Amino acid sequence: MSESQAIKRVVLIIMDSVGIGELPDASLYGDAGSHTLKNIAKVCGPLHIPNLSALGLGNIVPIPGIEPAAAPLACFGRMAERSPGKDTTTGHWEIAGLVLPRAFPTFPDGFPAEFIRAFEERVGRKTLGNETASGTEIIQRLGDEQVRTGALIVYTSADSVFQIAAHEESVTVDELMAICRIAREMLTGKLEVSRVIARPFLGKSGAYVRTPNRHDFSIKPMGPTLLDHVSASGQSVLAVGKISDVFAGRGITEAFLTKSNQEGMAQILACIAMNQPGLVMANLIDFDMLYGHRNDAEGYARALEEMDAWLPTLWHSLGQEDLLILTADHGCDPTMPGTDHSREYVPILVYGAGVRAGVDLGIRPTFADLGATAAHYLLGREGILAYGQSFWGTIRKKR
Repeated sequence: MSESQAIKRVVLIIMDSVGIGELPDASLYGDAGSHTLKNIAKVCGPLHIPNLSALGLGNIVPIPGIEPAAAPLACFGRMAERSPGKDTTTGHWEIAGLVLPRAFPTFPDGFPAEFIRAFEERVGRKTLGNETASGTEIIQRLGDEQVRTGALIVYTSADSVFQIAAHEESVTVDELMAICRIAREMLTGKLEVSRVIARPFLGKSGAYVRTPNRHDFSIKPMGPTLLDHVSASGQSVLAVGKISDVFAGRGITEAFLTKSNQEGMAQILACIAMNQPGLVMANLIDFDMLYGHRNDAEGYARALEEMDAWLPTLWHSLGQEDLLILTADHGCDPTMPGTDHSREYVPILVYGAGVRAGVDLGIRPTFADLGATAAHYLLGREGILAYGQSFWGTIRKKR
């Protein structure tokens, strides 16, 4: 750890979709048997993730090929999602202390015809699809017609999303973003999905590929979050990856959009080097976007190993008052049928010079315990957030 700074800071990294076993109600979501980490390890052979193992990942639950650490460097445990649902927004908001009383609406049969007609009239383009589909599959199936007609491919998933795909040479990225803003404005009341997602693609017939120019347009959080409280205290909230999108910019002092895990990891280090007190909150998206949703267990395993190899660089950048937290927002088991998220527990690993290593945090009843702990640490008192129980008093070293 670096001796160069003594500011108090939480570095919170969300490994998007790295779930660690089905929740008790997983069968209600069609996710019985889901276990993202365990099933990847089964399919791909032992994962080479010695640094995550040293932190205590293998101490949380049995994972093939990952031995429990004799002396874990971090505090370890897993968290259950209290909110209904299994989407990105729900998971991130609960991590930040906001538990939802009801799930965001989903549209397994597509969006109402009257809404689609009104949307087409407003944006001046026809639509294709309006169905539940895999994003990679639907652009291959409807991409030629989209390019030929200029119509927009509209689709959804098991998540609460309204996704709009178009070839970048047919509909410019700027126009697609403007169209998504219109959709965000129109989707209200019973149609208020958690996210509108721009899904531009490129390529030729039979070989269309989605580009990194994706953008999420989320609804605003329904109450104050960890980010709001930290920024209101005068500390910084540096958002890396899609964090700013997920929170609709709320409570964020500076945002850094990234298009891959590699860009995200580099930006996390850059944010730490800025030496500002407060919160660095990052999402590493490739696990979910490139591998979980595409049923690519081998790619998922490689991405985990690449992140693991980067961890020592991260550790050496931390200061004496930094608290590093690794977790996830849901599962996306690439070995399961379908391409949707899976309702799973998520791991939690907490590391820092001021932390008593090896504390077993057990099963936390809500992701909000993480937010409550971060708020307690950064703001100096408990009970700041509406939900969650801080475990800072349990893990901090007595000085």
